[in-house]
Amino acid sequence: MLVEAHGNVLSDAIKRVQSEIDSLFDALLPVPDDTSARLVEAMRYAAIGGGKRVRPLLVCSTAALFGVSRDAALRAGAAIEAIHVYSLIHDDLPCMDNDDLRHGKPTLHKAFDEATAVLAGDALHALAFEILADDATSEDPFTRVELIATLGTASGMSGMAGGQMMDMVADEEGVIYDLPAITRLQQLKTGALLAASVEMGAILGKLPPQGRAHLRAYARDIGLAFQIADDLLDVEGDTDKAGKALRKDSEQGKQTFVTLLGVERAREQARALTDQAIGHLASYGAEAEILRALARFIVERDR
Repeated sequence: MLVEAHGNVLSDAIKRVQSEIDSLFDALLPVPDDTSARLVEAMRYAAIGGGKRVRPLLVCSTAALFGVSRDAALRAGAAIEAIHVYSLIHDDLPCMDNDDLRHGKPTLHKAFDEATAVLAGDALHALAFEILADDATSEDPFTRVELIATLGTASGMSGMAGGQMMDMVADEEGVIYDLPAITRLQQLKTGALLAASVEMGAILGKLPPQGRAHLRAYARDIGLAFQIADDLLDVEGDTDKAGKALRKDSEQGKQTFVTLLGVERAREQARALTDQAIGHLASYGAEAEILRALARFIVERDR
């Protein structure tokens, strides 16, 4: 596996956070003994046992720089993962990307039905803010408010949802995006939640906003690198390894970093962004090694 190319430290960190987030969702989503059970079962189907958990790992690894408790960081990580999972559920719907496969299994609307998938996404969105509003995440109400505001901005019209709208408009006849527009689209659609993950770790660590510039720069660079890597995977990847449909962008004639730059230039840009991201962590020592390894993993992954 590619994670092992960067040593057992990152491999172990990924496996650990995957297990911890699964356990936390298991505890947060008990199945009720009434007819709403189908909704919770659908939420569990989507949230447990899938995904790389890059966002929770970013939260935990950033928070660890400032001595934040693992439990608090995991709760914030679960909140941002709930938003991410809800976005995937909705993206997969017939009215959006119309996908049949996610994380190597049928998408939620295929395993259940479209209405249940919509409600499960809605409920996971709400769950994210329930988690952050709970004093189990932080005893400091100002910290909780800042976490909520950060995730709300990253997931709404100025973040992920805005980027998704730009992506949907790209399907319309006559709409052609140039490189700055594609960069903006991906900074919103993909980069905003990755950036929020790092920001939320710093918020939990009570690092003041003016002291977060280097972490924000790191998050910005890995966000773009992540999307370039995704575009490369869509062209060169293995569907079985990816666990989702590939080649859809080219089939739909969408502009991507690969179509605009070409495969080799796109790969070079992703590597340059990775090096730049790692450079932003120069003031840290070994305590930031997982963040550095994550930056490398993001552009070298095969899924």
